[in-house]
Amino acid sequence: MSCDFTALAKSGIQTLKPYVPGKPEAELARELGISDIVKLASNENPLGISPKALEAIQAEQINLTRYPDGSHFLLQQKLAAHLDIKANQLVFGNGSNDVLDLIGHCFLTPDVSAVFSEHAFIVYPLMVKAQGAEAIVVPAKDYGHDLDAMANAIKPNTRIIFVANPNNPTGTYHSIDAIEAFLSRVREDVLVVLDEAYIEYQPEAISKQSIELLARYSNLIITRTFSKAYGLAGLRVGYGIASESIIGVMQKARAPFNVNSLAQAAAIAVLDDADYLRRTIACNQQGMQQLSDGLLALGFSIIPSKGNFITFDTGTDAMSVYQALLHEGVILRPVGVYGLPNHLRVTIGTDEENTRFLDALKKVTKEKVVKD
Repeated sequence: MSCDFTALAKSGIQTLKPYVPGKPEAELARELGISDIVKLASNENPLGISPKALEAIQAEQINLTRYPDGSHFLLQQKLAAHLDIKANQLVFGNGSNDVLDLIGHCFLTPDVSAVFSEHAFIVYPLMVKAQGAEAIVVPAKDYGHDLDAMANAIKPNTRIIFVANPNNPTGTYHSIDAIEAFLSRVREDVLVVLDEAYIEYQPEAISKQSIELLARYSNLIITRTFSKAYGLAGLRVGYGIASESIIGVMQKARAPFNVNSLAQAAAIAVLDDADYLRRTIACNQQGMQQLSDGLLALGFSIIPSKGNFITFDTGTDAMSVYQALLHEGVILRPVGVYGLPNHLRVTIGTDEENTRFLDALKKVTKEKVVKD
């Protein structure tokens, strides 16, 4: 008789459901026999990889028989100079998701709690439950974080609060003044994780203001990624910024060689590609306007977004619209798992991709009206 290994797993893991990513293009092609596919499901950069990053990857390929630099020395020095912080204030991971997991691994136990918002990034509840900690979910306000309610939800045993800014999947955003007012209400022994995976889509002044808070709040951890605006989603490079004390703890538990050599080389190179980042932001701003106008013109309500995506209300069970769009070769992201069963999230694409989506949405919406 075989063993029930589920029963042997940690209690928090036994009830978890695996993270479900956006549907891959190859999977849709197999299922429906469609070759002309537009994927706007995973908040990827539609411009493709930075030329400088690609050149660095090609140069690094000759060293693939060697282990990567386990200390991330060159990347650490480069990014520290770019952000104007100390090198020992940085920790790297296999994407910012890996950094979030590392934070939970270091600081969460079954006798503590963690606070996060309704409609926030799904990794927070997954990670908290996996560590056996208590999850305190605070109801959202206008689809975003209710910072006052989150501060009031802190318990004596609360160890971590997660704040996504901008938030995925709703795109809501709080000003730096609102974030600092929130931090001022949090005890020193409660870590505040400010998840800024999409912060580069904001003006440069805004993207640097949160780092200035580190000097005033020793319990702040900022997490960021090279996957979104920097276009390196397939290479997985994320990082955390915090006090030397917090980073020292995380470095003790970090897996060795957790960022591969191609990823490190590409991340170093893309930091020097200011033109690529400018083009990315411009493309996103234009596409945001195009999709916002298009969705509103079709009669859909949208959640104003500060990321590289828009979440919109389909006015019905979103899965029916999602499935209809798949048959048109357009992949979006259902967000029912985030407590938004009537909404879909669409990534900002190129002008052509955005037009393809809007045309497909208009078609399937018209067909639904005719059937009804």
